[in-house]
Amino acid sequence: MRVHKLTFAALAVAAGLSLTACQSDDDMGQTAPPSASGASSASGGSGSGGSDQGGGKDSAGKRSGGQGTAAGTGSNENGKVGKCRTDELEVTATDSTIDGDPDGTVAVELKNGGGRDCVLSGYAGVDLKTSSGTLSAKRTGEKATPMTLEDGKSVYFGINYPINKSGGSGVRITGLVVTPPDETKSVTLDWPGADTLPVTDGSGSQVKVGPTGSAGQGG
Repeated sequence: MRVHKLTFAALAVAAGLSLTACQSDDDMGQTAPPSASGASSASGGSGSGGSDQGGGKDSAGKRSGGQGTAAGTGSNENGKVGKCRTDELEVTATDSTIDGDPDGTVAVELKNGGGRDCVLSGYAGVDLKTSSGTLSAKRTGEKATPMTLEDGKSVYFGINYPINKSGGSGVRITGLVVTPPDETKSVTLDWPGADTLPVTDGSGSQVKVGPTGSAGQGG
């Protein structure tokens, strides 16, 4: 019986060694797929890098175009003189009424302080603030000629209005609002002319404005 037990034990050990050897061979046979998978992963990383580089070029191109657009804003681009902006103009108003004239006159000065030449063309917008509300000046209809206003130079236009000779209180003027030609930003000034306007029947504006250059060039 002892001999049989030893024989069975030896057979069991041999079978165990044979099974271990088979499993080892199977494990070694499975090493190829992970290696192939690793190669595929490397290939994907390369493709991703190429996409990022392409995106960088596109982004750089967009930034370059934006800077070019901003650089041309507000300057005399390509040798062309740009229009005068409200922020570049020093706007002042003075009483220019001449004794004996039936109407009063206010001269408005537009001085170029923008550090560059600029173009003015047309009529400025003129509104009077009054005790009865805002009164918009009407254009005289004179031809407006475009002009280049050199840096540091001035141009003038006139505002004509009827003088209140009625003896009554009339319509009190409290301020002057000027909008340079072809602009939307306005400047509010003190009114330098007569204190009041005569009361009208509301048939139309009694205040007239001429084009830029229509008033005399002051000293």
